Amino acid sequence: MWQMMMNGILNVYKEAGFTSHDVVAKLRGICGQKKIGHTGTLDPDAVGVLPVCLGNATKLCDMLTDRSKEYEAVLYLGKETDTQDLSGQVIKEREVDVDPERVREAILSFVGGYDQIPPMYSALKVNGKKLYELARAGKEVERAGRRVEIPSIEILELQIPEARFRVCCSKGTYIRTLCHDIGIKLGCGGAMKSLKRTRVGEFLIKDSLSLGEIERLKQEGRLIEQLISVEEMFQEYPRLILRPDACRMAENGNALYPSQFMAQAGFPKEGERIRVCSQQKRFYGIYAWNAGQGRYQPVKMFL
Repeated sequence: MWQMMMNGILNVYKEAGFTSHDVVAKLRGICGQKKIGHTGTLDPDAVGVLPVCLGNATKLCDMLTDRSKEYEAVLYLGKETDTQDLSGQVIKEREVDVDPERVREAILSFVGGYDQIPPMYSALKVNGKKLYELARAGKEVERAGRRVEIPSIEILELQIPEARFRVCCSKGTYIRTLCHDIGIKLGCGGAMKSLKRTRVGEFLIKDSLSLGEIERLKQEGRLIEQLISVEEMFQEYPRLILRPDACRMAENGNALYPSQFMAQAGFPKEGERIRVCSQQKRFYGIYAWNAGQGRYQPVKMFL
C-alpha cells in the first residue's frame, strides 16, 4: 500500500552490481512511493555516493547532477578494453615499461581539464540512440570532445601496473575515459579497474546509507530523520517569511511583493534570489527580485 509521500533527498551508498535505476526501483518498494529519481548514473561495477530525490525533491535532480564530484579510482596499465574498464573485452595489450615518475607526471598532467571524448559505452545519445546501444550492436560513431574541468588529482598509491588516485571533477567527466587517456599518453594503454564516488556536491560518502540500512530505518519508522530537506539545498539564499494572508499567493505560484513579507532588510538587487517560507516553516520555493516590476518572481516552486 502506498503511504504518505516523503519529500527530500537521501544520500544512498550504491553497491556494486546495481545500476542507478535498480537503486530507484528498490527504493520505491522500500519507501512505498513512486515519485523517486536519481541524480546521475553510476556504472553497475562502481560504488559510492548516489543522491536520490523523493517526492517534490525530484525537481532538484537536474540541479544535483550539475554538482562537482569526487572519485577514487584504480588505473590498470597495459590493457585497453572496449568499455575502457576491466569489465570489457580486451582489444589491446602491451608491456608496461614506464617508471613511476612518468606515470605520476602523466596522471597529474590532466589537472585543469581537457576536451574529453565520451566513451561508446555510455548513456549519451547521438541521433536519438544511446551510445551503448550502438556499441552493443557493433557500431561506433564519431563523438565530439566535451570540455571537462579537473581541479585536482591526488595520487594515493603507485604500484605499477596499478595507480590509485583521487580526482575532483566537473559534471560529465568519465573517469573510465580519463584512465584510458592516461594510458594512451603513456603509450602502454590503460583501463579503469575500480571506481568509488566519494562526494557529489555536499553529499559525502561517510554520511551515505546502503539499501539495507535504508530498509531497516524504514521498518523502524526512522527513515524520515535521514531525509535532507529541499530547502537545505539553497542555504546560500536568504530566507524570507511570508505574512499569513500572503501564503495563498505562494501556494498558487504567484509573484510576491515586499509588503507581503514579515520583514526585509535592505534593498534587493536585480535577480537576487530568496527562499520563501511560511511562519510554520513550510518551504514554498525560490524567488528572484524583478526590479522593473518591483516584486519577486517565482524561479522554482516546491509545493
